[in-house]
Amino acid sequence: MPLLANTPVEKMAGPYSRRWWALLVLCLSLLIVVMANTSLIVAAPDMTRDLDLTSSDLQWVIDGYTVPYAALMLVLGAIGDKYSRRGALIAGLVIFGAGSVMGSLVDGTGPVIAARAVMGVGAAVVMPATLSLLVATFPRAERARAITAWTATSGLAIAVGPLVAGWLLEDHAWGSTFLINVPIVAVAVVGALFLVPPSKARDMGRIDYVGGLLSIVSVGSLVYATIEGPHFGWGAGPVTAAVVSAVGLSAFVWWELRHPRPMLDVRKFRLRPFTGSMLAVLFFFFGTFGAIYYSTQFLQFVLGYDALQTGVRLLPLAGAVFVGAALTGRLTPLFGMKVSVVAGMVIGTTGVLLLTQVDQGSTYADFLAPMLMLGFAIGLSVSPATDAIMDSFPEAELGVGGGANDTALELGASLGIAVLGSLLGTSYRDELTDLVGGQLPGAALDTARDSVGGGLAVAEQIAKDPSAGPQQAQALVDAVDQAFAHGVAQTSLVGGIVMAAGTLIVLAVLPGRPGAGRRRARAAAAQEAAGPSPAEESLTDIR
Repeated sequence: MPLLANTPVEKMAGPYSRRWWALLVLCLSLLIVVMANTSLIVAAPDMTRDLDLTSSDLQWVIDGYTVPYAALMLVLGAIGDKYSRRGALIAGLVIFGAGSVMGSLVDGTGPVIAARAVMGVGAAVVMPATLSLLVATFPRAERARAITAWTATSGLAIAVGPLVAGWLLEDHAWGSTFLINVPIVAVAVVGALFLVPPSKARDMGRIDYVGGLLSIVSVGSLVYATIEGPHFGWGAGPVTAAVVSAVGLSAFVWWELRHPRPMLDVRKFRLRPFTGSMLAVLFFFFGTFGAIYYSTQFLQFVLGYDALQTGVRLLPLAGAVFVGAALTGRLTPLFGMKVSVVAGMVIGTTGVLLLTQVDQGSTYADFLAPMLMLGFAIGLSVSPATDAIMDSFPEAELGVGGGANDTALELGASLGIAVLGSLLGTSYRDELTDLVGGQLPGAALDTARDSVGGGLAVAEQIAKDPSAGPQQAQALVDAVDQAFAHGVAQTSLVGGIVMAAGTLIVLAVLPGRPGAGRRRARAAAAQEAAGPSPAEESLTDIR
């Protein structure tokens, strides 16, 4: 008797009976993709010391993953639609696992960046595949719940990544943080083979590879310029990349408007639910990922927590995500998607703005409330926005829909870490120069101004100098702490303002009014009871 998971979902008489087990596999796959970045945050100090990384090197160790991840998701989602969504998931997991093994074995800046890039390619295959398979496998009445679980997994990964990495770093080198992924990949691949049903689009036609190439050039160049420009100056490289991105985007829009089967139908941006949700995801992850990035650094460098202690202190964020996700499942059907999304953005914005109160005397308690608010906001607002984005695509384009959603998410996160990280670095350098500019030799001052880790390293060297002593070293530590706290407060103000502006834009763009959610819920339930329309029958995958 053939395995049920080998029966395509479009040929099943009813909903796939193992769909909740399949969701577990999809969430497990998502978990490692998000953990790949969050676990690296706590491993960064060890990597910096062992590999003698400069701030530029460390930035590219982080973003070597981000560039292919963001640039390739749209076209790889379309390839999954065309040939096999489950096959794409498995292939992406294998590539991701191979990059993880490579990262654990290499010992040099270039090879580590290359390993992270391989992992980014794998993640670009996995992410849209998880969403497209989720929507293809679940009937409409259950999709919101499934997407809520998918979103909650992202929040869980934000905390679990640093926790597991911190535990490993207690007794092992930083290479062990790459190996976290390998057993999870193995379990996910086996689970995909036995629990996830195959799915692909019917009668999709040829893939728009020209549009795909233009999307890769546009997004890849934009992410590169975003990373290089704010952090390392707007020289010829970042400016050229920004121009290439603008030209590529214009060409992409022109081509897609004229192509009979476009990679991404840009006319969808006329749909207010789609555009508003895409903007919500982008603005939301701009602020939240930037804030989590520099808050984690404060916990480690200023408060002195090690990797494991930092991971433990991020756990309340994951718990708050689950609370928000549980509430959005009840609130969104009652009040509509707009209320849930905007309310979550308001709460997240408030959480970021609370970080403007951080100073040299701040403790973990000052970060707890912002972390809880950010986690709750993720659970409350991201899943209804993702649901609205996926609802904008027919069944034949679910991989593209997942790619569009994930591109907005990753682009927002990349912008947040790069732009807010750059503002933090600038504020820290200026404040530290004012505090100790005339008290350190030129080379030592340059090292201390480069990063908070560099400042503490200089203080450690001063403490070993018999002519200086512990008092001067402690004075520098205090100045570094004060400068970094000042940078966190100033950066949080900018991040909060950007998120507030984004919230107002999303409020204006998203349609909806009180009671609309109830009517939509009743209409969806009636449609589910009546069965699919002929138009839905002609699409592709499930029914």
